[in-house]
Amino acid sequence: MKRIIIYRGKALTVDDVVNNRADAARTAWRVFTKSDTRAKNALLEAMADALEAAAASIASANAEDLEEAQLRGMDAGKLDRLKFDESRIIKSAQSVRNIAQLQDPVGEVVRGYTLPNGIRLSQVRVPIGVMGMIYEARPNVTVDVAALCIKSGNAAILRGGSAAQHTNQASIAVIQSVLKEAGLSADLIQSVDDLGRDGATAMMHAHGHVDVLVPRGSANLIATVVQESTVPVIETGAGNVHIYVDRSADIKKAIPIIINAKTQRVGVCNAAEKLLVHRSIAQEFLPQIAAALAEHKVTLHADDTSYNILQAAHIAGLQLEHATTEDWKREYLSLNMGVKIVEDADAAAAHIAQYSTGHTETILAEDYATIQRFISNVDSAVVMVNASTRFTDGGEFGFGAELGISTQKLHARGPMGLREMTTTKWIGYGDGQIRE
Repeated sequence: MKRIIIYRGKALTVDDVVNNRADAARTAWRVFTKSDTRAKNALLEAMADALEAAAASIASANAEDLEEAQLRGMDAGKLDRLKFDESRIIKSAQSVRNIAQLQDPVGEVVRGYTLPNGIRLSQVRVPIGVMGMIYEARPNVTVDVAALCIKSGNAAILRGGSAAQHTNQASIAVIQSVLKEAGLSADLIQSVDDLGRDGATAMMHAHGHVDVLVPRGSANLIATVVQESTVPVIETGAGNVHIYVDRSADIKKAIPIIINAKTQRVGVCNAAEKLLVHRSIAQEFLPQIAAALAEHKVTLHADDTSYNILQAAHIAGLQLEHATTEDWKREYLSLNMGVKIVEDADAAAAHIAQYSTGHTETILAEDYATIQRFISNVDSAVVMVNASTRFTDGGEFGFGAELGISTQKLHARGPMGLREMTTTKWIGYGDGQIRE
């Protein structure tokens, strides 16, 4: 039995409500596509101003979400991701301004040429249309996605999850007020959070109403959307992220990179989760990095050889456990890290091929041939060389913000910015040609 709700005076299924909202978004989008780059940028500047002006009220709503999450026992990493205080709101507003400064991808000519019969063909970028986003406990994503959709000429239907519902409601109210003040329909950026999980399920089934669906969150959330959706999905992957330390690595560089990658923010998908170490340097290097990680209260889940080396080192404060097969598969999103000794870069790449989610991997090495072989052998969206995995981020890549980190290979891969939120259309200019 499908759930029936009263919506605008009518008894409708949740599917019908979501489809109606998506259709309203498409109607608003068709009007919005007439906006030029200058109008879109002005809208984004107004949105940034409004977010800053409403920072205190949005932060108050977020405090309510945080309090409820703490009472439910949410872990520290997820609480950090849920946090959207005034400083983070101001930072998000600045991201909106950064997006306004970026080149508008709409209308960009990807390629063009003249056929032998004289028809001039051009392939140009155009908006996708109505984009659906399902995510959880990430209130900054609400602002990022709205801004990216506005600049790329798309409409958005958002399901931000119950954990951030008050925050998302406050942010969307600000965004919709800006749309109305600009003479646009508030239906351009909408939420289905009021419909709960049924709303998310209905989005997955809104084929013909929603053009593409992007899940962003836990491995279970992403898998559910991919498996259940009849709407085309751009899969953003969980981050079982690896760092490989080669025998040619500069240890003075390696230790701060690993500490940054693991501990700067533990609840994000680009945080390092596994450390692979070349066998020839393990005896010397492992105690050094373990001592540094112990200072940050990181628990190490070590394979047998690593465990024996670290146990014999008697490192003060080190929390050490034997790794299981499940550890190699797990995205911790907490102060935990798997440690394994490997024979060489090829063995590291083989381990990554077996257990990685295809998000980001880093090699720490100085030998050029080893670096190039690792880059060639590792099939992930991003491979970093002698740099923290934390740089896999739309803002850091110069995109202003990101829709997510795509780990699939069709349409988009890696951080998804404005260009990844467009498709293309072919335009042919003729002068009376007919096909023989």
